[in-house]
Amino acid sequence: MKPIVLSLLAILALSSCGENREKVAKAPTRVVTEVISATTGHPNQTYVGIVEEREATAVSFTGMGVVKRVLVSEGQTVGRGQLIAEMDDTQARNLLAGAEAQMSQASDALGRYQMLHDNGSLPEVQWVEIQSKVAQAKSQLEVARKNLADCRLVAPVGGVIGKRAVKAGETALPSQAVVTILDIGSVKVKVSMPETEISAIQAHTPTLINVEAVGKTFSGGTIEKGVQADPLTHSYDVRIAVSNSDRKLLPGMVASVQFTPAEPQHSHQLPTVPVTAVQSNGGAHLFVWTVDSDSTAHRTAVSVGETIGNRIVLSDGVDDGQRIITEGYQKLSEGTKVIF
Repeated sequence: MKPIVLSLLAILALSSCGENREKVAKAPTRVVTEVISATTGHPNQTYVGIVEEREATAVSFTGMGVVKRVLVSEGQTVGRGQLIAEMDDTQARNLLAGAEAQMSQASDALGRYQMLHDNGSLPEVQWVEIQSKVAQAKSQLEVARKNLADCRLVAPVGGVIGKRAVKAGETALPSQAVVTILDIGSVKVKVSMPETEISAIQAHTPTLINVEAVGKTFSGGTIEKGVQADPLTHSYDVRIAVSNSDRKLLPGMVASVQFTPAEPQHSHQLPTVPVTAVQSNGGAHLFVWTVDSDSTAHRTAVSVGETIGNRIVLSDGVDDGQRIITEGYQKLSEGTKVIF
């Protein structure tokens, strides 16, 4: 009897395992879906941006010397021609005094030799030499005057002092920025955009820019698109001009930028889906996975139009309100039960 009982138990166990396998095999596959809608075919794109100055000008001395005083501070508004800093001009004044003395001496000699030359008693060679010395003295005097003037650093443009890099008592080097003047009468908002979405943005694409730091929303102006991608992220820099007459927007502020690309004329009222949702059967035919009312997945042939950012227009093959699978389709076969 025991062998018979054991055999029956084994058969029941195998039958139970088979039923469990069948249940597992029939378990629906979880997927992510999207309902086709022509009215939501072109969603607005929102990105994080950073406010930048329209232009930055680094202001520096032309020569080396000790800075005597800096007359501006960071954040201060300056006008064109305003004195920014002064360098110790002791040496420049001494050089100017020497150049003025040489010029005076050369001019006096020229006056005395002028009479001899006019009387014809001065050789022409000596007269040319005297004129040459006067010209050299005049040139040295002009250089000395410029060196003295260069000890005063004035603003070449108007704007706001962004950064002060040199303090009083420090030695300034030629072309070393003492301060940076920022033009923020208008600003730019920089956004990093993926390469798959850059083509949808044009020079006059409407934008809305919200800056929480000032509690205001701005309408963006002309858009500049970069032409060199970041080698790591494969993204491009996009800069949007924004009016800033009240100068409330400051460089470094974080902004939320929303692009609203215009509807392409030939894709009007046509739905779009993520590019990755459109599959190929290995030939020239394209399809998407759709979900029927009984929650089964089916291949549905489609025709596509242009790509808009990371989405593609479906010109034929699906109807408004139809549900398509956007993620998880890798595990599907025709007629597979799905949940979403």
